[in-house]
Amino acid sequence: MIRFISVILCNNKSQVMNLSRKSKVLSLSVPPEIVEELNELAKTEDKSRSEIFKEMFKTYKESLAEREWRELFSFGKETAKRFKIKDEEELFKILNEERF
Repeated sequence: MIRFISVILCNNKSQVMNLSRKSKVLSLSVPPEIVEELNELAKTEDKSRSEIFKEMFKTYKESLAEREWRELFSFGKETAKRFKIKDEEELFKILNEERF
């Protein structure tokens, strides 16, 4: 857990408060148009910019996983063609063969 310490001046005395955060602050540089679009989207969706960013990041990771799955599926299809494997039944037969 990250702890932030803030010093607050009160009645000419310094008081130290521990503030706990479960997140980290991230600073990004983006074109002003993107900031405007992000602000509009956040307003329209009634969400914070942080919430929008978290959703975008999650969606991006899901799209990467989907792309990886498509690539793996394509590789499997090409491999099956190269080894003349007609269907899953034939594949399982080959995989379960004992090899000596």
